[in-house]
Amino acid sequence: MKTKVFIDGSEGTTGLRIHERFKERDDIEILTINPELRKDPEERRRLINASDITFLCLPDAAAIESATLVDNEDTVIIDASTAHRTLPDWAYGFPELSKEHRDKIKNGKRIAVPGCYASGFIGLAYPLVKGGILPAGYPVSVFAVSGYSGGGKKLIASYEEEGRDAKFDSARMYAWGQSHKHLKEMKIITGLTREPLFCPMTTNYNSGMIVQLPLYTEMLSEKKTPEEIRDYLADYYNGEKFIKVMPFGADVEAGGVLYSDACAGWDGMEIFVTGNEERIVVASRFDNLGKGASGAAMQCMNIVLGCDEAKGLNL
Repeated sequence: MKTKVFIDGSEGTTGLRIHERFKERDDIEILTINPELRKDPEERRRLINASDITFLCLPDAAAIESATLVDNEDTVIIDASTAHRTLPDWAYGFPELSKEHRDKIKNGKRIAVPGCYASGFIGLAYPLVKGGILPAGYPVSVFAVSGYSGGGKKLIASYEEEGRDAKFDSARMYAWGQSHKHLKEMKIITGLTREPLFCPMTTNYNSGMIVQLPLYTEMLSEKKTPEEIRDYLADYYNGEKFIKVMPFGADVEAGGVLYSDACAGWDGMEIFVTGNEERIVVASRFDNLGKGASGAAMQCMNIVLGCDEAKGLNL
């Protein structure tokens, strides 16, 4: 029997990408909504409760509303918005973080998919905090660059429209006020005691992302070399097919540079460690629409269904 899936918000960037990924799946039946009724709560209620799994690809307020429409106790909700990511009764959709995270996804009915920047940061910081290497009170800074597709339809149109403003040829630095919507989960999920100082930017390419976590070795709980940090992370993620901790020196072999769009179209995450005895940079590279959004949502669905986590994904 096919799994019935409804995508609430199928016209958004994440919803469209999820829908595209189902084209090669013969085990899924997509429940579709009449475009004229896509904002009708009763029609959405009917389809949500008729589904085995509903993906919420909506703004926060709409996602909260949709979650209240569930009457069928068997329906699983996978929410791609920010709305439920730090709520204790929702599973956080990053299964590689721990056995507890994977089990909660597998056995739960409410799953919140991480934000794209948050995925890149938490994939680095969570193991370091859990291992007692990064103190919970460390004054964390995060620097990141992303393709413009993570900004939604309006930003995508600004970059891709004919005769666009020349300003979109350069890097677009934003969130100066330190109120980016991913900051809350970046703090709470990792166990940090303060929100990071976060400096993101988008620039003139479609998809792909690098998130950097710089560290002073003297401020770690125990001074570590870059090689030791790399080996610790490699051991932490050993056996995880979606996360690849790169050999130490991989950045040097690449000419001392990393290109942020190199993982576009791929659904995993690469982790790099570089630096010296005083300063270390830990970085993640992935597709902001892959492991950072729709790919992560699909991985969570596969865990719920008990099939190969990578089914329908590009690894």
